[in-house]
Amino acid sequence: MSHTPDGGVDRRGFMIASMTAIGASAALVSSPGSATAQPSAISPVAPAPAAPSATVYTGDVIQGKKVVSALDVDDLQAGQKHRLYFQGVQMPSGQYWYVSVTVAKGARPGKRVVLVSGVHGDEMSSVHAVQSVMNQLDPAQMSGTVMAVTDVSRPAMEGMQRRWPNSGRGVDLIDMNREWPGQESAGASAPSRHAFLLFNRLLRPNADAAIDFHTGTTGFDVAAFNLASMDVPAVRAMVELYPVGQIFDNHVYPGVLHNAFVDVGIPAFTPEIGAARALNLEMIPLFVEGTLNVLKHYQILAGPMGRTGKDVGVFTGNSALPILATQGGLIEHLVKLNDKVNAGQRVAIQRNSFGEVVAEYASSVAGEVSGLRSDAMAEPGNPVAFILFHKEPPDGGESYPE
Repeated sequence: MSHTPDGGVDRRGFMIASMTAIGASAALVSSPGSATAQPSAISPVAPAPAAPSATVYTGDVIQGKKVVSALDVDDLQAGQKHRLYFQGVQMPSGQYWYVSVTVAKGARPGKRVVLVSGVHGDEMSSVHAVQSVMNQLDPAQMSGTVMAVTDVSRPAMEGMQRRWPNSGRGVDLIDMNREWPGQESAGASAPSRHAFLLFNRLLRPNADAAIDFHTGTTGFDVAAFNLASMDVPAVRAMVELYPVGQIFDNHVYPGVLHNAFVDVGIPAFTPEIGAARALNLEMIPLFVEGTLNVLKHYQILAGPMGRTGKDVGVFTGNSALPILATQGGLIEHLVKLNDKVNAGQRVAIQRNSFGEVVAEYASSVAGEVSGLRSDAMAEPGNPVAFILFHKEPPDGGESYPE
């Protein structure tokens, strides 16, 4: 999920974003907290500088894998898998953060699809899903190229935490999924410079389509869903190939990676795969199946499609209601992920240290449960649940508490 720069809900908030009207949460006993929804439809950005037209090897080798500072997959030998490190931004020590890159280069020419994970450091199911797709690919039988980048925010992943611990002024915790497409200027933060290097020298130059995998944030569990701008036809075509139960049709925050791709004409979206810091081995296969369908859609792979959205009861919403805690104490959920709820229905109660009920929380909208707090305790302002629903008229892009 995603956090706002000042620390709000989690992406992804829970939903990467997003949740639509913060204040609409309803507490039956205590009055709900509120936040301001900020419209943020995909905003036009100036085209990034032209990416290097050829692969640049630094001459370094790490654990037997060559290091590149720019990559053009056309330079790689066809019919093989290639494992490289990409040289990212420098640390204060003068060393670099290296990013793992796997390229399955088909024996025949074709489309190029980029799979990304690890933009948030606590999202493990996203990494496993991408690895699982790559492990099923046989380049000798492929047309085109699939490139996987599985640890974008390396310093955050080392601590299995959501945000990049930037050491420019003490330690700032920066959400890298608000930094894309990044900045090259010397005054930019390390995560922003890292984003610039990756986007312009690795990701964008090698993508005809892109998928940026995420999960919920630490302390918050989410349903299996895709976050996408369904008004972009090429994005809709991909998202509808996933056998997952929810679609969050919203442009969400500026600065997220899939929006950076869309802004430069590359269709992209974000799958969300359960809770952080763990592997959801029930959800992951759904996203692997859907991603393989996308590769068949682009004729990178041959063979029949697997299950798609037509085979499951997909619920699509364009907004998400955050229900926020108004008291401190233990949270007891009265609903489960994917449950349908009605306006006025109770979704959780909260007890203090004496076991007394201090708050009851209800949804003010009809929809489906897309996120639930997984940490047992909450303080005022913490999200308790998110309800995916359809809003008229839609806000387009929204900002939420984490």
